Amino acid sequence: MELAYIAAFFGGLLVFFGTHVYTAFRRRDEDGIAGMMGRGPYMAIYSILTGIGFVALVWGYASLKPWIALGVPPDFTRHIAMTLMLPAMVLIVAAYAPPAGFIKKAVKHPMLAAVKLWALAHLLVNWDVGSLILFGSFLAFGVIDRIAVKKRGDEGAARVQPNVLGDLISLAVGLALYALLVYELHYTLFGVDPLG
Repeated sequence: MELAYIAAFFGGLLVFFGTHVYTAFRRRDEDGIAGMMGRGPYMAIYSILTGIGFVALVWGYASLKPWIALGVPPDFTRHIAMTLMLPAMVLIVAAYAPPAGFIKKAVKHPMLAAVKLWALAHLLVNWDVGSLILFGSFLAFGVIDRIAVKKRGDEGAARVQPNVLGDLISLAVGLALYALLVYELHYTLFGVDPLG
């Protein structure tokens, strides 16, 4: 059974990040796969594949615990991780909350920034092989995708007309999500108390 978990974890990583890396570097004209297939069918296939990959990697990662420990993180890293997660939550909301605010305009790609902060925060407090692979993959992808975005000249939200309401929504919802995650969801979903 352990072989199935290993296959799920690494297969899930390959499918999830394979689809994301392809999307980061794919052609964006009519001759590309998305152009030939049409946006609707392309996004449907992309969503199904990334969903399968994500479920597989999470299931494999959780089922293979405990992973081989590489060391014990110092206690202060937990405080750094908790601090990093606060802007990460605000940025996740800023990426999608209408209307776009000054935060989204300044960061340009808030979802990418949030993923990198989230991955770094979790690498600081999880010093085992599985976490190094999992969160290291997300951090590496965040860096690679940011390079791809810059290479193709995608300015993200740099040109939006910001509205302070977007910032207020991002801050309020981001802080609420942070509190919910810290005090309730993180332990419920992952069995780890970030305050413990």
